[in-house]
Amino acid sequence: MNLSSRARNVLREAGQALRSAPSIEKRRSKVVNEIVDWCQEHDIETGPRLSHARLQLDRELLTRIDETLASLGEPAIAADLSGLTTTEQASLGNREEKSVREKPRDRRVLACFPAAAEQRSGLIRRCCDVLDLDWHELNLDAFDVLVQVENLDSFYALPPTIPVLANGSRPLVLYRGDSHYGGAFARVAEAWAESARPHLYLGDFDAKGVSIALSSRATHLLLPPLEDLSERANAAHLPSEQQSYQPALRDHAARLPVGHPLTDYLVILLREQRGLRQQWFGDLLEGVPLNESGLLHSWHQR
Repeated sequence: MNLSSRARNVLREAGQALRSAPSIEKRRSKVVNEIVDWCQEHDIETGPRLSHARLQLDRELLTRIDETLASLGEPAIAADLSGLTTTEQASLGNREEKSVREKPRDRRVLACFPAAAEQRSGLIRRCCDVLDLDWHELNLDAFDVLVQVENLDSFYALPPTIPVLANGSRPLVLYRGDSHYGGAFARVAEAWAESARPHLYLGDFDAKGVSIALSSRATHLLLPPLEDLSERANAAHLPSEQQSYQPALRDHAARLPVGHPLTDYLVILLREQRGLRQQWFGDLLEGVPLNESGLLHSWHQR
């Protein structure tokens, strides 16, 4: 019989409480009875600590429990396995808690960088290298603009000629992510938002896409010039199931100051009910501020 995660949590909380009290009492419950049964199975005497209604926990009892856990190759009571990788859990003992562990891709992002100067043996020359990285390996201070790409096919086919890649800036180009990739993009975006650097969103020009850009705290949309987008936008690229996103976008449009660059784009989206998928944008793109703060960021087409 192994102690369940709930039982370990009860013991860990008790250990923390015992820093300021000689003992604490727990009412008999399913999880407390589990602790009692485990102690009895491993010949740990509870003695007068145990009554019909309560279990008294003190430092001596928790020490004996910890010693038994150690002899079984189990992590100590104080070890919290939640949020750890399986490898990190393994360093604490034999116990693996899949339900609370950090998933293998929780820290991963897909990043696109200019191809390394030295060609890798066995690979043809290409313009970009796509790397699967732990986001902690990124030095965010080394970049001056974050480019968030919504669609995976567009991310892989990103042309190096778009201005944000060709104008001399130092972009960090990341795939936004899905159920398989990009578990850590939200953490990167949160860390990036603490600086005054621009965050560009390259994704579908539809109600959901613009909503994603706003929720990820992007400062600009990367879009074709207004005239080009107006010519190409069509009703088929604005799915009817995205209607639920439109009220919030209308509220956002109403808060924009007079003459804001985004206003005319939102007219196409919200009044004319036309959109344009990212794959139809073409290579000529410009940064359109998403809100007033976007007007203050220093990024611009060069």
